[in-house]
Amino acid sequence: MQSHKIKKELANQLIAGGLNPLDVSEVVLRALHEDSDESGDVTSIATIPVDQLSTLDLVARAPGTIAGIAVAASVFAILGGASVQIQARVRDGENVAVGTVILSITGPTRVLLQGERPALNLLSHLSAIATATRMWVVALGDSGTKVRDTRKTTPGLRTLEKYAVRCGGGHNHRMNLSDAALIKDNHVIAAGGVAQAYELIKARFPHVPVEVEVDSLDQLEQVLKVGADLVLLDNFTIEELRSAVLVNNGRAKLEASGGFTRDQAAAIATTGVDYVAVGAITHSAPILDIGADLRMESV
Repeated sequence: MQSHKIKKELANQLIAGGLNPLDVSEVVLRALHEDSDESGDVTSIATIPVDQLSTLDLVARAPGTIAGIAVAASVFAILGGASVQIQARVRDGENVAVGTVILSITGPTRVLLQGERPALNLLSHLSAIATATRMWVVALGDSGTKVRDTRKTTPGLRTLEKYAVRCGGGHNHRMNLSDAALIKDNHVIAAGGVAQAYELIKARFPHVPVEVEVDSLDQLEQVLKVGADLVLLDNFTIEELRSAVLVNNGRAKLEASGGFTRDQAAAIATTGVDYVAVGAITHSAPILDIGADLRMESV
């Protein structure tokens, strides 16, 4: 491993996507350390000449929406430094067909094969999230209802996973517990009521956005009276969502939540809610099948 730093061009791409190159480097290094210790890739060391050069193409084996190209490229940049040349064939957020070459990396064969699996793991996972999100976006159509993620993310990968949601056309909920307040049922119990919890937060953190979770139309009325800007409608039926929109009458933004599946998207879109929160786009998206094909050629 020649460098822990990501090339400036890649770093700029990550920054443009709202990612911190140092954070991405840490993720990549952890992934690489999972694969080998100081002995390195013993299979490649034993079978491949140190000066052999080739090109590795990362290729879509299934259709989907791509996310994480610069993240996957960072694997090879960290492993090979100046010895590798990286060419992105598509952009994050693009839909690809089977057989589309996503990323090509030319350099020492040992480096390419050592980085193959970590790069594929990251690219396949992030593209899965982008693909699942895009499916929700398409299902919601032009209704105005937007799909949002949750904090149900893989520990250590939240920033990357929420980036993938954006690549798929979705919207991010709060990144962490300090970005915004979300009053849930346990906070209500601890504070002695919905209104009390809301007022306590506004008194302590007056400039922090506050979202309040409610599970009935009566609770919705209460939080609207205290001035809530965003209300999470927890486990409301489709008909209850329609009623909530009428009760709200434009006073607050409304977000539907409660384990909705994509086949309910069209119905949710007709209710008039502003957002639908879908934890499954990050915690349950099946990987997008992406493979790696090696080409032996001089450079």
